[in-house]
Amino acid sequence: MDLIEKAAAGDTLAISRLLSEVENDTPLGQRALDALYPRAGRAIIIGVTGPSGSGKSTLVNRLALALASNPEGNALKVGVLAVDPSSPFSGGALLGDRVRMRDLGTLPNVFIRSMATRGALGGLARAAEGAAQVLDAVAFGIIIVETVGAGQAEVDIARMAHTTVVVEAPGLGDDIQAAKAGILEIADVLAVNKADKPGAEATARSLRVMLEIGTEMMGKEGADDAARWQIPLVMTCALDGAGVDELKNAIWSHQRWLNAHGGMEARNRARASDALERAAREHLFREWRQGLRDDVYRAVVDEVVAHRISPRKALERLLKT
Repeated sequence: MDLIEKAAAGDTLAISRLLSEVENDTPLGQRALDALYPRAGRAIIIGVTGPSGSGKSTLVNRLALALASNPEGNALKVGVLAVDPSSPFSGGALLGDRVRMRDLGTLPNVFIRSMATRGALGGLARAAEGAAQVLDAVAFGIIIVETVGAGQAEVDIARMAHTTVVVEAPGLGDDIQAAKAGILEIADVLAVNKADKPGAEATARSLRVMLEIGTEMMGKEGADDAARWQIPLVMTCALDGAGVDELKNAIWSHQRWLNAHGGMEARNRARASDALERAAREHLFREWRQGLRDDVYRAVVDEVVAHRISPRKALERLLKT
């Protein structure tokens, strides 16, 4: 039995090794994604994002425990992909999130994987989509993807997840910063974590006002209130677990709404289209770059560095070459 078959059979060690192959973009990892793709497409992907210091990792720990213990009456397997910053020395994940998720290691139906961003923007590791696909294919019913906490660039999670939870917390600066960063626009569920801290209620009030303004703007644009998801705001305290059940219920409510209004199919179609476009860009760039002589490419780069030619004009020259 090869590595792919062992992973498909639920072998935890094989799954870990296969995720490493996918993350490193090896030929075996690429073959695994091709082989496992027909088995994927059944998992619920929950994205958790928000600014650094909001307590995302501790909240994910509590949420995964709640889902694994009783995920709406079903004994589903829960996979957690914690995207950590890259080590400046090894390039690997710093493993900070896994340190905070020690409680999950005792549960047989929970699998945790830290992934390094390796310089990727958008708050996600480059291979996060592939890793989620592997976990989906080997029968993980729920996959939680926690982003690195990069702030404004974290909107990539909205293209990957079925439900996106945006976590905010008091004491992180200007309350309006969340709106300026744009991450409120991707929220399906809002969580104000560290609800026991001073200023939590004020943060929640500010966010509710922003949600009301957003609802009014949507109404002016002609959006149908009955067909639009009303974003819930949940107060949580990850340290003692307060509000985590309410957060879990809000996620399940969003899942039911998606299924009732065709949103799940629309999001799956958007994910598939995005994955196809990304694969096309990577393939076309690789083919184009391999067809260029290194000295020609370096000469044009030198022209751009010296500001003798713009990047757009440089591309036009290389395409003609």
